[in-house]
Amino acid sequence: MCGIVGYIGNGSAQEVLLNGLERLEYRGYDSAGVYVVDAEGQQGHLFREEGRIAKLESEVDMNLEAHTGIGHTRWATHGEPSVRNAHPHQSTTGRFTLVHNGVIENYNEIKESILSGVTFHSDTDTEVAVNLIEHYALTDGLDAEAAFLKALNVIEGSYAFALIDSEEPGVVFAAKNKSPLLIGKGTDFNTIVSDAMASIDLTDQYVEIHDGEIVILTEENVTIKNLKGETVERDAYTAQLDASDLDKGTYPFYMIKEIDEQPAVLRRIIQEYQDEAGQLTVDQEILDAITASDRIYIIGAGTSMHAGLVGKNIIESLVGIPTEVHVASEFAYNIPVLSKNPFFIYLTQSGETADSRQVLVQTNKLGYKSLTITNVKGSTLSREADYTLLLNAGPEIAVASTKAYTGQIAVMAVLAEALRKDLGFEAKFDMKHELSIIANAIQVLIDEKDHVHALATDMFTDKRNAFYIGRGMDYEVSREAALKVKEISYIQAEGFAAGELKHGTISLIEDGTPVIGIITQANTAAHSRGNIEETRSRGAKTLVISMKGLDREGDDIVLPKVESLLSPLVSVIPTQLLAYYASLDRGLDVDKPRNLAKSVTVE
Repeated sequence: MCGIVGYIGNGSAQEVLLNGLERLEYRGYDSAGVYVVDAEGQQGHLFREEGRIAKLESEVDMNLEAHTGIGHTRWATHGEPSVRNAHPHQSTTGRFTLVHNGVIENYNEIKESILSGVTFHSDTDTEVAVNLIEHYALTDGLDAEAAFLKALNVIEGSYAFALIDSEEPGVVFAAKNKSPLLIGKGTDFNTIVSDAMASIDLTDQYVEIHDGEIVILTEENVTIKNLKGETVERDAYTAQLDASDLDKGTYPFYMIKEIDEQPAVLRRIIQEYQDEAGQLTVDQEILDAITASDRIYIIGAGTSMHAGLVGKNIIESLVGIPTEVHVASEFAYNIPVLSKNPFFIYLTQSGETADSRQVLVQTNKLGYKSLTITNVKGSTLSREADYTLLLNAGPEIAVASTKAYTGQIAVMAVLAEALRKDLGFEAKFDMKHELSIIANAIQVLIDEKDHVHALATDMFTDKRNAFYIGRGMDYEVSREAALKVKEISYIQAEGFAAGELKHGTISLIEDGTPVIGIITQANTAAHSRGNIEETRSRGAKTLVISMKGLDREGDDIVLPKVESLLSPLVSVIPTQLLAYYASLDRGLDVDKPRNLAKSVTVE
């Protein structure tokens, strides 16, 4: 979601801010803006535009000599996408300028009580926050730091703030609660960013900011304080990012680049989770915590939840530990009856998913052990869980997750294999060998792009609806496949358990309705084929994805044969490509679908 970039130091503030905002475009946004202070500290300059960063760039005066500034990409929560609702927002007198990610829950109460005499010019909760800061500065005679601190003790909800006071132009203030924010440290400059990607071309040294902390940034120094005003000491860490990873290179979109990277991701996971003897393993502490529990609860949202459904099957099949999968946004406010000694696994690409974090906050209060499986080292869910396993997938920029999904399943497979050995169960197959075979199988499917593109054009051109069907593990993949199509091509797609069609949903099938059937499980293959035929007899336009050995003449895509328990790692690949080409054929922005954000940092 919304992105923040703040900068103070040598060089052009405008250039740093705009470059940083461009790197955060993947998070999703509908407007953008920057505020810079000229080199003499005499005057601030505000630029805001609705739409893409490119439009903002054309409005920003690059000839200004400015070394301090803040920038923002906004994903609308309060008020429609417009220039007047775009960030940064300024206080009534123009003294304070603020950018904000998150949602202030009590902004209406503040507006109607403390700020009842203020005239507002936007629909945002952010304008309320910046005026609250000014209120305390003017009414109580406080400096910027003290006024900011007092406002933070009143504000409720989630926020990541970056603030400039025109009376202290050599300082950038920041604070966070529940929304991600980092300090980037450099030589003769410092940055404040919602994602390390925004300034990784400038520095790889970052300092975490914890909830309930305020930051005072100058060109030379970084000071962190808690909400009581007490100074906090914290060392920097080295971000494991390469600026070159953020470039598309010769690819037209990040999504197709990230689809292509999946074989390498699996091979990297195999390499990272080997012991000295070449056996797949994870930290013994994690294994001890899980084996001491009586049930695993996997928490995720969207694609991560779908990966969790596959992980449940793998864990239960290999080690027999009862495992449940829950949608984070539902679990957070409707916690079911839990087992006596649960263990929680949080699946999240970004490590900042607000819905999942809300669950983690509650399970931490209850004292339950937890593991975060994420792509981002040092992310909030990684820091706040007891343990972390990294995907090592490299930055995923496209909104539609691909390599993070396969990475999450592969890491859960490694975890299940490590648990199997730790518990002394007999191996059903050689996990390391099978994952290597799957990496090769994925490459074979990726190399068939032209064939899949032709199928996508034939299936989806001018179509409004589509269905993906399967049984067992194929049903789980069908749900993920349908999500991919709907989120980037805007086709209303649904994933259904194939056997459930006749219990109502088959009434929606009419002439030409696309139905994609997935068949990789031997015990349900015949039933699934019968369900596909049921839709075909009612006019559906069918496409069959089957695994070698279960295939029949006329099947559209035949997958290389792999271990059936791990088949979702392979069967999902053509569905990712189908979604990509369905979007491409419609002339849409594949990487930035409307209304969606990569990192969902508000509930």
